[in-house]
Parts: sequence; structure tokens; C-alpha cells
Amino acid sequence: QVQLVESGGGLVQAGGSLRLSCAASGRIFSINTMGWYRQAPGKQRELVAATTSGGTTNYADSVKGRFTISRDNAKNTVYLQMNSLKPEDTAVYYCNANVRQSHLFYVYDDYWGQGTQVTVSS
Repeated sequence: QVQLVESGGGLVQAGGSLRLSCAASGRIFSINTMGWYRQAPGKQRELVAATTSGGTTNYADSVKGRFTISRDNAKNTVYLQMNSLKPEDTAVYYCNANVRQSHLFYVYDDYWGQGTQVTVSS
């Protein structure tokens, strides 16, 4: 199987920065998209940012200009640099990876990390 392990969450004051990391391991042939989602209390999970293996990125409008997603394909790791954090960024952040496990089958499945809490105080 595939495991995603996240790190880097925590408590920060408004205007501060945090960097999240997510490393994928296990039975991996290739990874297409890797991304970050978040879920605040009482709200649906939403896409924050995503990046393809070729480097194409996509951001939620609410984080454009403040967050930067990057990826190390050799390490199967994705990062989220979060600057100018706001209280409304408070949420559990989840890593997602679209993984192909076998060279024999062109099948990609989605995997999720356990989530890491980000709390921004005002």
C-alpha cells in the first residue's frame, strides 16, 4: 500500500509562516498529482493547492500570493509554504497523492494523509 506522512503543522500568530511537508512511501511506481486540502470545523474539505509531476500548479483563490506548493519528485514529497497566515486559514490540512502502484496497469488511486492541524491566532 501507500502511506502519506505529513508534518509541519502547529500554532502561529496571524501574519506568520508555516511549512508543511508530506512524504509518500510504499508501493509506488509513479505519482501524478500531489496536493493539499483543508477542512475547517463545520465546513467541507477544500482544495488548497496541487501540483502535477510536470510542475503545473493550481491554487485556491483564497491562498494565491500567500501559499506556494512545491515538490521533490525524487523523494515523493510535496511541500506547502504558507506565508501571511490569517485566522481563516485555521483548519486540518490533508495531503493527497494520485498514485500508480504497478508498471503493469495504468491505474491511479487517491491516497490521503492523516491530517495536520494548523491554527492561526489573531
